[in-house]
Amino acid sequence: MGVDLSLVSGRGQLEDNDRASLSGISIGIVCPNAFADQMERVLKYFPTLVPIVRSYDNEEQAPELANELTGSVEVLLFSGPVPYWRAKERIAFELPVHYVPLSGSGLYRALFLLDRRYRKQPLSYDTLPRQDVERVWREIGEPDWPVFGFDGRSNPSRRELVEFHRKLYDQGATKAALTGVRTVSEELTRLGIPNEWIVPTDLDIVVALERALLATATRRSKEPQIVVGLINIDKFDKLAVQQSSEHDVQRLKLDIHRLLLGYVESLDGHLTHMGGDEYLFVTTRGIFERETGGYKRIPLARDMEKAFGLSLSIGIGFGQTANQAGTHARLALRQSKEAGGNVAFIVREDKGLIGPLEMSDPWEADLSLISAERIKRAEQAGMTAVYLSKLIVDVSRRGKTRYVAQELASLLGVTVRTVHRLLTVWLDDKLVSIVGEERSLGKGRPKQVYELTFIAEIVRSL
Repeated sequence: MGVDLSLVSGRGQLEDNDRASLSGISIGIVCPNAFADQMERVLKYFPTLVPIVRSYDNEEQAPELANELTGSVEVLLFSGPVPYWRAKERIAFELPVHYVPLSGSGLYRALFLLDRRYRKQPLSYDTLPRQDVERVWREIGEPDWPVFGFDGRSNPSRRELVEFHRKLYDQGATKAALTGVRTVSEELTRLGIPNEWIVPTDLDIVVALERALLATATRRSKEPQIVVGLINIDKFDKLAVQQSSEHDVQRLKLDIHRLLLGYVESLDGHLTHMGGDEYLFVTTRGIFERETGGYKRIPLARDMEKAFGLSLSIGIGFGQTANQAGTHARLALRQSKEAGGNVAFIVREDKGLIGPLEMSDPWEADLSLISAERIKRAEQAGMTAVYLSKLIVDVSRRGKTRYVAQELASLLGVTVRTVHRLLTVWLDDKLVSIVGEERSLGKGRPKQVYELTFIAEIVRSL
């Protein structure tokens, strides 16, 4: 077996005997020193990757560090577009090269960290695409917030970015700056210009690592691996009872089968009706990864809901053999049903859980980043994977950890009575705590305010 090596950092090369003893897929990471800890934390959730990290103080050092790695790794990943551009200008790479793109989620974090006195004040930004910034502004309800984006060349120098922000600030056109380049942030700070470094979130890193992983020769060798999927139609009996005749029921079944068949055809797979409301499909791992966007979404669920008003529970199994994949698919389906349906999970070869995959709600957390111990503790307290996912996303997006029962009911899509029942269990298991009361303007009874301590701990660890 290989050496248990979660991270190799610094600029020195691995010794030949150490490299030979490593098992897994070697990936080179080029990132700022200040970014290394975050990268290390996320890399722990990719046990098949053997990372070799080279960190720098200045983006101009990125090409040299990348060149050191090219002979010893299968794929390279840069922490952002700027070091990636610098390296591509000087090196003709013969291996897959990727970078962690900045996204709206990183912008949310930067805005949150900016002092509140810059709320609605003019800002300047760089590196992020304009459409991402405009989308975030719409989502936070501030579409008219004045912002100035860098619209110069696609590969700007540090000096160009600093000058862009400085000029706007000196003219009084902006009050603060958002930058995707650490050294630009440091220079702006030295000049006395309020700013925040837009750092990729853990989810951005996960997506980039998945793409890099899929580009490796070792990963491509797994593309023919068999994937087994089980699809269960939630509450089909209730819809069948509403049909006026048995012929209508049979037509409904045929229409559903036709829709499922179309989806499985898009996977180049094979569909089998298992009887009742359950179907099985078989495809290959490479195709499934591509069609789900790297295990992120299953559009079939939306199509089913739009066509028939039905939801699906889906279990996907990976395995070294077809038998193992089928067993894992059944485990994943059981997880989906226990979560209340309308959700999909994947059980990997090592029985690790991926999901929930995006079905009808695009705002769900990837539980593969959460430790098995925490997931087990939540499940034992009646906090299903779907509840856990929704709570994590809401706390992450809004930075809020205190809720009343009515807010939780709306967030989880259940009744207030159900929430009170859940809160009783969560209080006993110390997943939440009562921190006060909220009094309404009317004569109603005050509402208890609950602190989601367990969720807050998870969000801080991500």
